[in-house]
Amino acid sequence: MRVLLTGGAGFIGSNVAELLLARGHEVIIVDDLSSGKRENVPEGAHFCEEDIRTGCEEVFLRFRPEVLCHQAAQIDVRRSVLEPDFDADVNVLGTVRLLQNCVRYGVGRVVFASSGGAIYGDQIEFPAPEDHPQYPVSPYGVSKLAGERYLHFYHVQYGLSYAALRYANVYGPRQDPHGEAGVVAIFSANLAAQRVSTINGKGEQTRDFVYVGDVAHANLLAIEGDPPSGAYNVGTAVETKVNELYELLHELSGKDSPARHGPDKPGEQLRSSVDPARASRVLGWRPEVQLVAGLEETLRFFEAH
Repeated sequence: MRVLLTGGAGFIGSNVAELLLARGHEVIIVDDLSSGKRENVPEGAHFCEEDIRTGCEEVFLRFRPEVLCHQAAQIDVRRSVLEPDFDADVNVLGTVRLLQNCVRYGVGRVVFASSGGAIYGDQIEFPAPEDHPQYPVSPYGVSKLAGERYLHFYHVQYGLSYAALRYANVYGPRQDPHGEAGVVAIFSANLAAQRVSTINGKGEQTRDFVYVGDVAHANLLAIEGDPPSGAYNVGTAVETKVNELYELLHELSGKDSPARHGPDKPGEQLRSSVDPARASRVLGWRPEVQLVAGLEETLRFFEAH
């Protein structure tokens, strides 16, 4: 299949691209390199440097993709709070313009990178199933939920098939430890450089950590299969405290770099985990990489870079 992959020079997107190429698919990557890196683009993929807010019509016209795998986004939650209009411009209008071109150029399926924790907001059920109440507490979460609602509209109105993959906290090699980064990347980079890490508040907040290779596999299954249109959680259903995470990384690294505790991060969720039962039942997906093994791979990456 010809797959148009937005954000394919980024952390998750580049892992998806490698897996698609290994399966023999033709991959066309669109990325504006605002956060992605050109060196992440795997050999064998077509690359177009372009902003998704343009709708990328020339790319659709030239390559005639059969599937859109939409990973590109404004992912900085703090920036979304400070600049909600920019967040909406990229994540909502950019997505709508891509979907318009999907209809115009006969794309049959969309796989959309959504968010579990950000869409559900302050959870009342653990782990959260897909029908959990959805009250995002950041413009980023609102924009991802809007993307899902637009997908539903295009499915009903035009028959465009879609799968919205609601990621838990994705971690692994190539994640950027700067900016609005995942805590695994931040801790791993600090340990590799023997810098002191800061844990927000008491460190008792929990997250559902899912390895990037498993997330790439979920995308592959959603692209190659034909599951019913809708949302699918992609996580482990396991809550890990931030303190426990740091202790694991600290022990695995063999470094003498104890962490310090800083002030609470305003608005930070205390607990987060998603239930992947639907993805298991419908897509045949389940997380395969255990946390310790995934952390070892991540540490090796940061030691080497």
